[in-house]
Amino acid sequence: MTFPDIESDFLEEFSNTLAAEDGASRVNIDPDNVEHGLVKLVLALVELLRQLMERQAIRRMEAGTLTSEEIDRVGTTLMRLVQRVKELQEHFQIEDLNINLGPLGNLLD
Repeated sequence: MTFPDIESDFLEEFSNTLAAEDGASRVNIDPDNVEHGLVKLVLALVELLRQLMERQAIRRMEAGTLTSEEIDRVGTTLMRLVQRVKELQEHFQIEDLNINLGPLGNLLD
């Protein structure tokens, strides 16, 4: 495949990268691992949201915008969420929730 109007070989290199070496599709979906991958993705997103909520709660506590009752309720909720995620990790045998986003780095801290 050639791109005569483009001086750079970028598009040609990119299309060659996408083409499989043996002509087969590069997408390799294993039906047995679909559930595991989906659970890991969902739990990683839940953990990301938990971390964001925790940071927001800390900012609000430091700013003095939460009552002591709200602080207790948020703390209890976040602790229960951490415990439930750990239980699900054990059940589905997921050791690490972090997902590598390539050049962007890891999803979680």
